[in-house]
Amino acid sequence: MLARWIAGFGALLTIATAASAQDTVQVAVSDSGDTAWILTSSALVLMMTLPGLALFYGGLVRTKNVLSVVLQCGAIAAVASVLWIVVGYTLAFGGLTNGWLGAGNAWMMIEMGALREGTTMPESTFGLFQMTFAVITPALMVGAWVERARFGWVIGFCALWGLIVYAPVAHWIWGGGWMAQQFGVLDFAGGIVVHTTAGVSALVIALLLGRREGFPEKPLLPHAPTLTMMGAAMLWVGWFGFNGGSAFAATDDASTAIINTHVAASAAALTWLLVEKFMIGKPTGIGWATGAIAGLATVTPAAGFISPGAAILFGILAGVICYGAIQLVKHRMNIDDSLDVFAVHGVGGILGTLLLGIFLAPEFGGTGYAEGMGMGSQLGGQAISVVIVAIWSAIASAIIALMVSLVFPMRVSSDAEREGLDITSHGERGWEFD
Repeated sequence: MLARWIAGFGALLTIATAASAQDTVQVAVSDSGDTAWILTSSALVLMMTLPGLALFYGGLVRTKNVLSVVLQCGAIAAVASVLWIVVGYTLAFGGLTNGWLGAGNAWMMIEMGALREGTTMPESTFGLFQMTFAVITPALMVGAWVERARFGWVIGFCALWGLIVYAPVAHWIWGGGWMAQQFGVLDFAGGIVVHTTAGVSALVIALLLGRREGFPEKPLLPHAPTLTMMGAAMLWVGWFGFNGGSAFAATDDASTAIINTHVAASAAALTWLLVEKFMIGKPTGIGWATGAIAGLATVTPAAGFISPGAAILFGILAGVICYGAIQLVKHRMNIDDSLDVFAVHGVGGILGTLLLGIFLAPEFGGTGYAEGMGMGSQLGGQAISVVIVAIWSAIASAIIALMVSLVFPMRVSSDAEREGLDITSHGERGWEFD
């Protein structure tokens, strides 16, 4: 009898041990639904650059430069992707060291974990998703230097910029770095990491390059507003992955972020059309597209933290304030930020980052502040983070631009600018009409 009891106890112990081991294995396995959503989101975000941003910017330039703009977007996407694998990912999301840069454990994306810490997806999936952000951020800056920047300089500048500006800032805020630790800054999908860095850097480059020939004396009109509207529509849809994917799970957080993304873009586009009606007498297709992008940029840092009602307000404010920023930068200060990168992305990202400090409050439908934080401290943390990142982006971008110009001059010749970059830089034309 005693022998039977001992045998039974042993069997129960074996079953319990096996169950425990099974539970351990389950913890180490990614959630297939969450992983599938992030893989889909990665494709959506890449679509934002190729072809969304390429079409959006391509339609805004003159016919003789459309191919050069599309090619710049494509080449930047390629070089940013390769560098992200080699060293960008580990700089941004490698193991914690001193809070300034990630450790070198993920160089060449080796030693990828079965799970990315804090998520339910493989680290390779996380790295892929983040790569699409590293691709679109430098590509956004193309709008500041169109029709006059030398192709070799563009690629050299963007390659270094992604490693020196983007990757460190991503680590400071998203990688558990010093800024997140000290200030408690929140940035759901890139109001600071993407839009502030790109917007401020674009303004600096526009100042260094100087104005296009003819600006501001004569209008340099978009050659294909229809292409721009198509590109904006692709960006709008792709932004569902940009913001919705930043929830890192197929949950209510993702659907809330997508709802907020959509209504902010809708409110901003309508507001922009209304402002145009009062200011110039007619609503325009370019205005619809620009307004939508302004709303998308503005809601990005807050998409998963605020209520849909707040998102509508974000969109309305984006439509008014970003429109005013264009008038100030381009028409009063005569800075040739050609396609309004700073006024739309920079100002929009900064605006949304600051508004988040207020509308995170539960009484406004927000998700609430972290322990020890309130509206004042959160708003202060958001503001100081924006200032630091803006200063870093401006100084680093100027240094990188001048360094690269020692090898590749920043600007094409006057003759090449007059003839157009399509034929002079690439030996092709965007459009051939017999």
